[in-house]
This record gives sequence, C-alpha cells and structure tokens, in this order.
Amino acid sequence: MTTTATVTRVPMIFSGHFPFNKSCCASQSTVYFLGSSSSTSSRSLFSSSLTTTKRLRRAGFAVLASNSMAPSIVLVTGAGGRTGSIVYKKLKERSEQYVARGLVRTEESKEKIGGAEDVFVGDIRESESIFPAIQGIDSLIILTSGVPKMKPGFDPSKGRPEFYFEDGAFPEQVDWIGQKNQIDAGETLVPSSKAAGVKQIVLVGSMGGTNLNHPLNSLGGGNILVWKRKAEQYLADSGVPYTIIRAGGLQDKEGGVRELLVGKDDELLQTETRTIARADVAEVCIQALQYEEAQFKAFDLASKPEGTGTATTDFKSLFSQVTARF
Repeated sequence: MTTTATVTRVPMIFSGHFPFNKSCCASQSTVYFLGSSSSTSSRSLFSSSLTTTKRLRRAGFAVLASNSMAPSIVLVTGAGGRTGSIVYKKLKERSEQYVARGLVRTEESKEKIGGAEDVFVGDIRESESIFPAIQGIDSLIILTSGVPKMKPGFDPSKGRPEFYFEDGAFPEQVDWIGQKNQIDAGETLVPSSKAAGVKQIVLVGSMGGTNLNHPLNSLGGGNILVWKRKAEQYLADSGVPYTIIRAGGLQDKEGGVRELLVGKDDELLQTETRTIARADVAEVCIQALQYEEAQFKAFDLASKPEGTGTATTDFKSLFSQVTARF
C-alpha cells in the first residue's frame, strides 16, 4: 500500500521514513524521541515536524493522509477502564473496518482486557512512553481520566465520604498534561508510511465543565472538570479534526436500546435526562470516526430512559444536530 501526505493548497509533500519492527513500533536502536539522550537529529526532525504540522493546521490548511480502503488503525487510550475496554472490544469485533490498539497504564490492566500484542503499556504523563502505541495510527480515542478514590474508614452515618487522588494521578497531571501529551503526539508527522498525523481525535470528557462550583471539582481538591475543559480547549485549538464528547452520568447498562440526546453548555443537566450507558458512549466514539458531521464539534451526551423514545440508530442525523465547535 502506498501512502502520501498532501498539504492542501501548499505545493509540498511531507514524508518521513524510519525503521520499524514487526509490531509496527519504532526500532529503539535507530529512532529516538523526546527525552532520549541520543540522536539529536531525530529529535530535531520530530520537533520540526510537529511545529510544521501545527502551523499549517492552525493557518487553516488541511494536512491529509491518503491511503487505500484498508481497515483504519485506531488507538484507544484508557483501554483498561470501564468505558475504554468497551470501545476496544467493539473495535476488535469490527475487524473489517478497524485495526484496534489499546494503551493501558499497567501490565495488570493489559491482562484484564486479554493481554493481546496490540495493547501497549505506557504512561501518558511521559510523552516518550506513548509513542510506540501511536505510531502509524489513523485515529485516536482518548478515554484516560483521573480517578478519585474514597478515603478509608467512611461511616455513612457521619455524612458524605471524602475522596483523594493518588500522588502523580491528580487531574492536572492526568486530564491536562496526559491528554495534552496525547494530542501533541497525534498531531505530529508520524515517522511511518503514513506521513501525516492522525485524521481525527475523539476525546471523552464530562458534562458540568461550565460550572466551576460543580461538585466533581471538589472531589479530592482536584478541580477535575477544570482540567478536562482545558484539555478540550487545547484539542479544539490544535487544528486536528476532533470530536469532543461530554458524557453525562455513566451507567453500566446495556447499550443500543435508548434514544440518545445531544446538547451544549450543560443544558441537559437542567433536565431529567442526565445519564447515559457506557456502552452507548463507546458506540458514539466509534460512530464519530465514520461521519464528517461529527468533526470539529463538541457536545454533551445523555439518553432518554429505556422504554421511552426510539433507540438511536441514525448517527449521522445525531451528529448533524450538533452545531457547537466547543
């Protein structure tokens, strides 16, 4: 398969060719990235490619990768989480359309979702550790998130539980720095046969970000919605085709049986329809890769209660209802 990168309205072709091993990861003996002590020229090329791509996209030029009708390679980060694992599984089930990859934080998480070779272990807080997973992908679905933990010894008779974040896992580190690292990596001119960066980034966040006093911000003193919102803005400003999904309260229920609702600016939080099944969020993530109507858009997502309305099957129509870019 031959792939070229074309910059619309710019008479140039950008390409990069680096050695790869059988797992499509850059060879550690010949390619060095940020944080490496060797190969200054490789680091300079990476930095230059990233800068060039950002400038072109933010100037309004489209940086595109053209290829055949081969299955699209999609990386799901946070693939060990409850929603991320569903997305990863759904992609695996659609092998005629997608080549699924997962990124998890630990070997334990990798084993939990099957331990396949297409699941990478990396730390999103460290840029260089996620590059092996991101090499040559077409799309990126970001499902990483800071997770508050309940302090031990909670007594329900004494009020609400208290929460904390583990050292190194505060929302600023995970939901801002970690997501920013992923977005930056997705923007680069990936050194593979696919010369341009990812075609689309889907980022899953949460409703409530318009309210600084939202209760989620007080959990563990993490201001989690503040940092999520900052990452969303960074993605929207990047120039990469994006879809930002701000999910309502997540439920571990069957998907595909409810009517889905989209909104903006937390309007759905003022209604009785403020929740959604994780399986439905996962499906919307994948469907967003298929329709131009989902690109360069951000929306809140919830659903009607099961048994009311009509189960959503026309996702093009659903995305067409969205008018907000952020």
